[in-house]
Amino acid sequence: MQLRNWLPAALVVLLVSRGRVSALDLDIEDEASIKNAARKMAFQMMSEYHGDEPGQVPGLILESWWEGGAMFMTLIQYWYWTGDTTYNDIVREGMLHQQGQNDFFPSIYGHFLGNDDQMFWGLAAMTAAELNFPEEEDQPSWVSLAQGVFNTQVPRWDETACGGGMRWQIWPFEAGYTMKNAISNGGLFQLAARLARYTNNDTYFQWAEKIWDWSATTPLLKSDDWTIADSTSAAYMYNTTNGGQKWKAGIDGLLATTGKVFFAKGVMSEIWCEQTMTCDRNEDMFKGFLSSWLTSTAIIAPYTASEIIPRIQRSALGTAQQCLDGQSCGCRWHQEEWDGSATMQSDMSALSVFSSAMAIFRADAKPLTIATGAISKSNPAAGSKEDALPFKTHPVRTGDRVGAAFATVLFVVLWMVGFIWLLDPRECIRSCFAAESDAIV
Repeated sequence: MQLRNWLPAALVVLLVSRGRVSALDLDIEDEASIKNAARKMAFQMMSEYHGDEPGQVPGLILESWWEGGAMFMTLIQYWYWTGDTTYNDIVREGMLHQQGQNDFFPSIYGHFLGNDDQMFWGLAAMTAAELNFPEEEDQPSWVSLAQGVFNTQVPRWDETACGGGMRWQIWPFEAGYTMKNAISNGGLFQLAARLARYTNNDTYFQWAEKIWDWSATTPLLKSDDWTIADSTSAAYMYNTTNGGQKWKAGIDGLLATTGKVFFAKGVMSEIWCEQTMTCDRNEDMFKGFLSSWLTSTAIIAPYTASEIIPRIQRSALGTAQQCLDGQSCGCRWHQEEWDGSATMQSDMSALSVFSSAMAIFRADAKPLTIATGAISKSNPAAGSKEDALPFKTHPVRTGDRVGAAFATVLFVVLWMVGFIWLLDPRECIRSCFAAESDAIV
């Protein structure tokens, strides 16, 4: 697939000219230049990580356990797009240290984790499986760890209120337990969809469809204008069903909303907080997730590439303006001068968009499946021991007991369309549904 062919010549001239004057000296048409920018961002980001140092906890980012999974997912993608193996050992060490009972639910943190926290580690493992990230001998396979997350989350599907859905939090004593939000349901949907594609197991497909259909009956997913409370998506299901109209409609609608809302200035923007420079550490990461998931969408649903790739390239050039050598990046990618902010989380987003900009040089790029060369071995029963489940909100019926027989959950739009991050939660809160302002799927 020649993604390069979808970039109009006039746009190339514009992008290259902007790239030459950017703070990071990024030439969007030069593979070596993009790799160099990504390498610098990876180094800057990892200078803030201490889990590989003596006496520290591998995989742990203080005050935000889930960020470790997001960071490793970003580094796996960086390795895939650039070939740089510098951080591979750190990634393997951190992910395996935090694996818990093959389910990314380590007991030491289990009392405060939410479904979305666990989900991000599952998505990191799913990404590793799809990209053939090297595994470690005598350790669980990457896809089995993703399946472990799926198997521990499916029994939490709660039909006692609102007819179904995943709660935001796992434990009744946690603030937010009464919420059923898009981040938790979209995350499980994505995991299920990606597992369906990877394993060709129909059970995963059925769960992905179940989660999507239920969400569409709630304020979380509004198909009349294709807005979501926090975020979900559909590209993997489109690929799995060989272009199913239901999923194409989802991609088209969500992609249109994403372009209109989050690329209003031509460059990706987290508009709700960037305008006032009030983004928190979580919001600083959202553009990175969107970058990688949109790029994945362009690959597995190729008809979207002509719309997605130029946006990724413009965003990469905008990011370079905010990334000065030797310091963390700012967040306003549409602004020509550094905005004065600098966080590890903004570096993660910058690394993601630089890595994604490598797509035009990789005609062979695609997330693999068992049928197309993936080497990570499936274990449908991973993480499904009854004594490992936190609690059940209702008896698990035969039809719901995917936990013991299936394997992980995809991220619907995957990596891909990723789905759009937070649309204004205030528009979607009603009854038992609520948006969460500090996470995105």
